[in-house]
Amino acid sequence: MERHFDSELNTLKERLLTMASHAETAVNQALQALGNRDLDLALRVKADDDVIDRFEVEIDELAIQLLAKAPLASDLRFVTVAMKISQNLERVGDEAAKIAKRARDLSKEPPLKVTVDLPKMAGLALEMLKAALDSFVNRDPVAARAIIPRDKEVDALNREIGRQLMKHMAENPESIARCVNLMTAARSLERVADHAKNVAEEVVYLCEARDIRHSGQGQTATERGL
Repeated sequence: MERHFDSELNTLKERLLTMASHAETAVNQALQALGNRDLDLALRVKADDDVIDRFEVEIDELAIQLLAKAPLASDLRFVTVAMKISQNLERVGDEAAKIAKRARDLSKEPPLKVTVDLPKMAGLALEMLKAALDSFVNRDPVAARAIIPRDKEVDALNREIGRQLMKHMAENPESIARCVNLMTAARSLERVADHAKNVAEEVVYLCEARDIRHSGQGQTATERGL
């Protein structure tokens, strides 16, 4: 019986990691569609969001079955954390779809004559997500805690991109709609980083049975104002 339960736990983890791969791919493809003005790819990313949604439903169903069988508190934490990570991954997929929608709209307009570093922001957000998922696989709360302060870097990039685009809009009123599309894409990337941070906090809970959300325990002393 115990071996069967462990096998089901491994199935849950495998489904979750497959879902994560789809979510990461969706963000990368959405950014590619945005950068290359690729309408077909943007439409494909939006359509593929249904795949990520189905993974969430499947993981929830499997997790609910396992909750009734979990023999240990640590197993209960694993299953509940898997469900929460799945929710965050589904939202990452939603953000990818939003970026793809902006890519679709921008592909029909003349290119903007302003350069903002969305690729750097995307790289940081996706690095955070990958590291958070690695910390989950390895059950490494130290690595998970190290991810949390990195959210501030993405926030700062989002603010800088917003300032650049606001300045460009003020100087070029005809570009307002296109700049708003880019600002929305940047905001979606900032939310991807938020979800990565959420995953990291769940890993700490899984490993230490300690809820550090809203506690500041992932921050440095300077960030906490100490």
